[in-house]
Amino acid sequence: MSDSPSLSSFQSDKPLLDHLTIDLILAILNHTFLNPVFAWLIPLAYRAQTFQYHHPPFYLSAAYAAFVTVLWISKQVNRRLAYGAKREFDWMEEVVVITGGASGLGLLIAEVYGMRGVTVAVLDVREPEGGEARNVEFYKCDVGDRKQVEAVAKDIERDLGTPTVLINNAAIVNGKKILDLSAEEIETNFKTNLLSSFYTIKQFLPGMLKLNRGSIITVSSVLSSIAPAQLSDYAASKAALKSLHSSLTAELAHLPGIKTLLVTPGQLSTPLFYGVETPSNFFAPVLEPVDVAKEIIAAIDGGLGGHISMPVYSRWIGVMEVLPASVQKFLRWASGADRAMAGFKGRKVLDQEEREAL
Repeated sequence: MSDSPSLSSFQSDKPLLDHLTIDLILAILNHTFLNPVFAWLIPLAYRAQTFQYHHPPFYLSAAYAAFVTVLWISKQVNRRLAYGAKREFDWMEEVVVITGGASGLGLLIAEVYGMRGVTVAVLDVREPEGGEARNVEFYKCDVGDRKQVEAVAKDIERDLGTPTVLINNAAIVNGKKILDLSAEEIETNFKTNLLSSFYTIKQFLPGMLKLNRGSIITVSSVLSSIAPAQLSDYAASKAALKSLHSSLTAELAHLPGIKTLLVTPGQLSTPLFYGVETPSNFFAPVLEPVDVAKEIIAAIDGGLGGHISMPVYSRWIGVMEVLPASVQKFLRWASGADRAMAGFKGRKVLDQEEREAL
């Protein structure tokens, strides 16, 4: 029930050119020409070659370096003003709870923290892949069931202590048109994808408030901003999650010791979306769970709040909402977003294929 893939590979190796994406190009630029340290090396190199201050190569490169530096400082100031100071994160004092943590993204995070000696509780209806992991306790729980969440919260408090990090990662995908969805499938979608976050926050936030220390991570999706065909229930639940995060952040704004983090990834290499092909690997690459996990772990370790949005296009997808309707329609057609689910198979089909292959 994790919004993430199995650790086992279910896709063929990518061709070399598939690794060339706009995200890779921007990452290289951010570490070179858009990095203040690198930018200042250019005018310093000109000075080392005895260029005078009034020579165009020197003062133009210096102006560029100053511009890049101002942008970098502005970014840091903006983060501080928007999300406040960092909170202290002590590995030995933290208890991490991860919903949908039996596989993929959730399991990766659980295993990393477990290896570091952090106490981790995984909530899922599926047994963890790969068996037991160090310092990771598994609690079988349907997080869409309020009573089960209440019961398991008491067990975690008794067994492990007060949770200080909550990662709401559980999700399911039906991948059907509205008229093909049963009432039960719709209800299960919203219980698992949305209501589970309300249930876990209500159970674990009070303990964080007492300690004045905590982090709440909400794993939403880029589909919270654009809802393709055959994903009405999934996209609606993810949009609601984003609203939940915004409201929760406002309610906790006066508490610097508790941080909230929103994660809105694009398509993950996941069994949940097995069979779905990205319309453009260059502009909309499929994310590897390990890359998303690294960003989430870095933010938690740093005591940061904020918003992680990957890949690059997901940071700008909200701009579509202010564009003319005709332009939005054209972009949806050009991107292939409403055709992407045509080959959808999902986790159930993947599990069946794996069983048949054994």
